[in-house]
Amino acid sequence: MISDVGLHVIYKVANAPINPFPYPHVLVRDVFPPDFYREIRAHLPPRDALKTIKSLGLVTGNGAFNESRWALQLEPEKIDAIADPFRSFWNGVANWLIGGEFGGLMLQKFSELLEQRLGDLRTAQFSDIGYVVQDYTRYALGPHTDAPQKVLTFLFYLPADESQSHLGTSIYVPKDPRFACAGGPHYSFDLFRRVVTMPYIPNTLFAFVKTNNSFHGVEPVTGADARRDLLAYDIKVLNRPEVLQGIPPILAAGAAPRPAS
Repeated sequence: MISDVGLHVIYKVANAPINPFPYPHVLVRDVFPPDFYREIRAHLPPRDALKTIKSLGLVTGNGAFNESRWALQLEPEKIDAIADPFRSFWNGVANWLIGGEFGGLMLQKFSELLEQRLGDLRTAQFSDIGYVVQDYTRYALGPHTDAPQKVLTFLFYLPADESQSHLGTSIYVPKDPRFACAGGPHYSFDLFRRVVTMPYIPNTLFAFVKTNNSFHGVEPVTGADARRDLLAYDIKVLNRPEVLQGIPPILAAGAAPRPAS
């Protein structure tokens, strides 16, 4: 049975309007109950409980962001390796977030949009995963559309206050309107126009449907003490060969911008 916290989150997200431009996304304020949000802040894992995304095998290459993003995977063996009270708290979060009703209801909310890309969802197989994430000063993320196997991405912002609202994830459109990307490369900022930055403010969710124009990224983080705390949750498809091979199922890509160095 899903927890009261999970039920609150489902209510907030399931009833949020879907913004269609330039790709389907939602922005939800007060996504957690206020008391629970304070508990999240009190139980953010210490730095030594996290690993770089490169060491976790989540990225390849030597980009600066690979060493500036640290994460704790919400998998039983990873959570069990950290000390209490963090272990107990994040086990509780994982119990309602991962592998249960939350993911199924999110697939239902976005089902019409997902069917445009994946076809009959009744024959699709999905998996989900969550991470507690910390991004540090040198972090930046060039515009990209996410890996081909992703179908939904949820970014729960966890700051202490609104003083770093500019550190939110931004939505981009390519300057070349013909360009689309099935997923993978990160591109140079100068090849895109920034549409909007989702404010990095407490207890806020930015979620979107992965498409071949779902370009998003993070403007270069500056300031000696800049840090982003967030809870990331992804749903992936396992059994659609055309998706896993990175073939754009809706739009054909035009001239390809160069990946960021």
